[in-house]
Parts: sequence; structure tokens; C-alpha cells
Amino acid sequence: MEHIDHILVVDDDHDIRTGVVDYLRKNGLRASAAVDGRDMFAQLDRSAYDLIVLDIMMPGDDGLVLCRTLRSGKHRAVPILLLTARDDETDRIIGLEMGADDYVVKPFSPRELLARIKAVIRRTRMLPPNLRITESAETLAFGRWRLDTAARHLVDQEGTIISLSGAEFRLLRVFLDHPQRVLSRDQLLNLTQGRDAELFDRSIDLLVSRLRNRLDDDAKDQSYIKTVRSEGYVFCMPVSVPGADA
Repeated sequence: MEHIDHILVVDDDHDIRTGVVDYLRKNGLRASAAVDGRDMFAQLDRSAYDLIVLDIMMPGDDGLVLCRTLRSGKHRAVPILLLTARDDETDRIIGLEMGADDYVVKPFSPRELLARIKAVIRRTRMLPPNLRITESAETLAFGRWRLDTAARHLVDQEGTIISLSGAEFRLLRVFLDHPQRVLSRDQLLNLTQGRDAELFDRSIDLLVSRLRNRLDDDAKDQSYIKTVRSEGYVFCMPVSVPGADA
């Protein structure tokens, strides 16, 4: 049976919520609605979704808080597209830094929203399947490092904390979720920076270089991230979830 993508629309505005759901259904997608964060998490626990359309401006926990919570919990792998009424670069950057995959500014065209939903889902599926399930792990271990996925920083064997930028963290997560797989520059660029690549460093090579510096990964030895000529990069170290086998 052909898979039909299921979208969860989270918005406290009844007209927007029902309008988006109706439009998505008319265009061949499955769509459900939630009025707030509590309703959203209840539905995520009941059904599997391929993408969440999440409004930023909501009473209680707003979309940015919910985005951060989603990215640190068991539903972290579900793509998120933010809706914002503010044409404000700061909001957009914060949303992307918290792990959102894209955004649409209100008022928006339903056709544009549909196109962006399809683009995010397509981009998310560019990668091969994960070799290790790491979505809900609080800590990931590799080589002499541990990554705190909630605080988004590295810790070395001596307990020294190394801070990561949002783009560096996203790149490292992609590598850790897909170790020992060659990933192309286009895959890495889209998955770490998405539509707003111009808000960050455009060169994925520069971002890889910055991450290598954080890991003390010598450019010649390349113990962690190896360059594969004409193809991209591969993360060489095995990745483990501390305590998972206990």
C-alpha cells in the first residue's frame, strides 16, 4: 500500500487550523489538527506523523518552546515547519537554531505551505536509514567525546565542556545518526541549513572544518571526519549510547 504522508497542524487559530487541514486533505495528504502543545503531544503518542506544522504565536508554551521540547524528546525525528506572524529574522533564526526544518510567514499562500511541506519531507528522506537509533538519547559517545544532546555541547574525557553553534550541532547530529556512511555536500547542506542557508555559512566545507577544530580532529589524520574525494564526507568513529546495553 502506498504511504500517504500524515501532517499534524498545531495552531490555536481555528480558521487557520481547519483551513490548512482541509487544503492538505484536498491535495492528497492525511492531516490532523491540534490546538496547543498538550493536544499535540497526545496526538503524537497516538499516531505516527511525517511532519508537524507548528505555529509560533500560541498561548502557554509557544511554538519555539514546543520545538525545543520536541527536539530533545522521543519525537525528535519528526520534521517541523514553523508558522510565524512576525516577518522577523530573529524569530526565524531562533526557530532554526532550535531544530525547526523550515518556516512560513503569515499570511501565507496554501500552495506555498504545501510546497514547503513536501520539500522538507523530501529533504528529510534524502539520508539513508539510521544505523543506530539515537533519537531519544540524552548522551552520545564517540572516540574521546560525549555529546550532550539537550545542552548541545561536547564533553571530553577530562570533563571539559566545548560549546557548539547551532549549525555545528546540527552537522554533528547528522554525522552521529549516520556513522560510516558517505554523505554528500548537498545532503549535509540541506539538512544542516535548509532554506535559510544564507543566514549561516554557505560553505559546508567551512562548517566541517569548524567542527573538526571542535573535535581536535587533525586535518591530515582525519580520525573522526574523513573527506571522500568527489563524494562528500564520512564519520568514521563508532557511536554508542552510554548505558543502553546495561
